Amino acid sequence: MITIKSKSEIELMKESCRLTGLLYKELEKHIKPGISTYELDKIAESFMREHGASPAQKGYNPGIKGVPPFPCSICTSINDEVIHGIPSKRAILKEGDILSIDTVIYKNGFNGDAARTFIVGKAKSNEDERLLEITRKAFFEGIKYAVKGNRIGDISHAIGQFVEKNGYSVVREFQGHGIGRQMHEDPGIPNYGKPGKGPRIEPGMTLAIEPMVIMGKPNILELDDGWTIITEDGTSAAHYENTILITEKEPEILTLL
Repeated sequence: MITIKSKSEIELMKESCRLTGLLYKELEKHIKPGISTYELDKIAESFMREHGASPAQKGYNPGIKGVPPFPCSICTSINDEVIHGIPSKRAILKEGDILSIDTVIYKNGFNGDAARTFIVGKAKSNEDERLLEITRKAFFEGIKYAVKGNRIGDISHAIGQFVEKNGYSVVREFQGHGIGRQMHEDPGIPNYGKPGKGPRIEPGMTLAIEPMVIMGKPNILELDDGWTIITEDGTSAAHYENTILITEKEPEILTLL
């Protein structure tokens, strides 16, 4: 069921989303060669707790047999890891690594969800920088269609067409989603699809739109930890996400400062 948020609910949700945006500003200060993703996770959780919030992902149970609850406050995915990488003391960032971070902050009964991809230190190539640029731009191409009266498929189509036009692939097995009191709500928002299809977009909907882009082919694999998703061909991936609010006019990006 798609939930339409009231004005009071939106104001509460804006705070969790604002903190999510602020967290990325804080993490960016620490993303340097030599730091572990475990340390970044601890910095993130401390930031959330200090602001009266909690990490919605920590302890999240997907309800899949054999898959343990997610143990950390952020997902950290490096190079060919697409999404859901688990922070580790052994994962030490190196010059030129591509690091995607995804996190959800819970406060006041609502969630704020965003993802960012960073290059650690200096990029190895212009192509790595372009991957991040296209992934970010794909989000903004998609939300051009996140307006009253359109359909979810219009967003999906715009993202997929833009990514493929630029020579990259979108992940098809994972998608964006509605968000609010629950971390994952209806509707699902794929990064590909047909325009004019899917639920009608209405004011008061809050959506997490998240292009997941692979430099090579779209095929993915899951590691034995039950969480980490990698590219099958070993090429790099990037992830960019924001929580947005559908209004009577243009969408409002809640997690972008």
